Amino acid sequence: MSVLSTPLIADTLARLFSRVVKPSPKQAVRFADIPARVSTVAIPTRHGDTEADIYRPEGDPDGVYVNIHGGGFVVGHREQDDPWCRFLATRANVVVVNPDYLLAPDHRFPVAVEQLYDVVTWAGADERGWPGGRLCVGGQSAGGNLSASVSRLSLVHGGPPIALQVLHYAPLDLVTATGHKRSPRGGQAIMKPWMGEVFDTAYIPDRQRRRDPLASPAWGDNADEIAGIAPALVIACEYDRLRDEAAEYAKSLDAVAALVDYVEVPDVDHGYNIMSDAADVTRGMYELIAGRVRDAVS
Repeated sequence: MSVLSTPLIADTLARLFSRVVKPSPKQAVRFADIPARVSTVAIPTRHGDTEADIYRPEGDPDGVYVNIHGGGFVVGHREQDDPWCRFLATRANVVVVNPDYLLAPDHRFPVAVEQLYDVVTWAGADERGWPGGRLCVGGQSAGGNLSASVSRLSLVHGGPPIALQVLHYAPLDLVTATGHKRSPRGGQAIMKPWMGEVFDTAYIPDRQRRRDPLASPAWGDNADEIAGIAPALVIACEYDRLRDEAAEYAKSLDAVAALVDYVEVPDVDHGYNIMSDAADVTRGMYELIAGRVRDAVS
């Protein structure tokens, strides 16, 4: 354990990151050819109102999808997923609810999980003007972890029913140190050991609490009691340090007949659809996800 795992140090670095790092997709993966019909709402949650952008398809929607952005639980904003939300609303014919949420270290686990569960519950209500009964949730990186957590809460609380959870290169084991997670690229992998130390400590300083199933669904025996959980599409990246935990969780989902598909994107690393110019790969994966969402809400 290094000095970066000291909460005071991790919190300071996380706050610095939040001021300096403003994730934004590279030009090639912004898909400017796909239009948008967007409005903004304030969604009430137990941790206060949070703003969300609502993307609507041209015709009557077939369902609703809550998108949760990434950023290691400490950085990020809903606008970074604008290209993806436009793409999904158009290709899957769903309303996309794209919220902000409270970030660490000012708001630690489980605040974001609880807030986003409230957002998903709000999106699934009958009175929203879309088919809330056909509800999906998904996200990439930390957003994938939070999507898995929300899906677990839906299982525990008996709703709202979720037709599909999309876990896109998600960290699913916060117990195992990032430096102990392997990548075919070795030290050239996007995720550096120090990043995991800082982000995970800022999010959950108490290492014992990282064993919570809402924090680490793929760790240990946390997936032993997930029968009945929302069907899942799990996507990993070949060079990502998080690949193995995604594959492990996919096996657990498959064991309870809750795995729709496990896909490993070849020749890319963590954050490929935002931090790289891999437009063809990104468009191909977006089409695949949109197809699974269409199937789930049809």
